[in-house]
Amino acid sequence: MTQQQGLLGAFLFLVPAIILSGFATPIANMPELVQDLTYANPMRYFLVIVRGVFLEGDGLRDLWSQYWPLAIIAALSMSAAAWLFRHRMQ
Repeated sequence: MTQQQGLLGAFLFLVPAIILSGFATPIANMPELVQDLTYANPMRYFLVIVRGVFLEGDGLRDLWSQYWPLAIIAALSMSAAAWLFRHRMQ
C-alpha cells in the first residue's frame, strides 16, 4: 500500500532469491531441502542462461531446459498479479 511496504517487500524477496540463485554459492553445495527450494526461484534459471550465453556461447537449443521453467514461473506470476490487481480494484 505504501512505498515503505513496497521496499520492505522487495528486500524480503530479493535477498533470499539472490542467495538461492547459485550466484554466491553453488546450488550443489546447498542442503538437499534448500536445493529443492531453488526450483521455484527464477533467478536460478536466469543465471544459468546468462552464464551459458556470455561464457559458453550457448544458443536457444542448448538452454531450452532453462527457458521453459522460467516461462512457467512468469505465466504463474503474471496470472497472480492480474488476479490481485482485479481483486484490489473492486
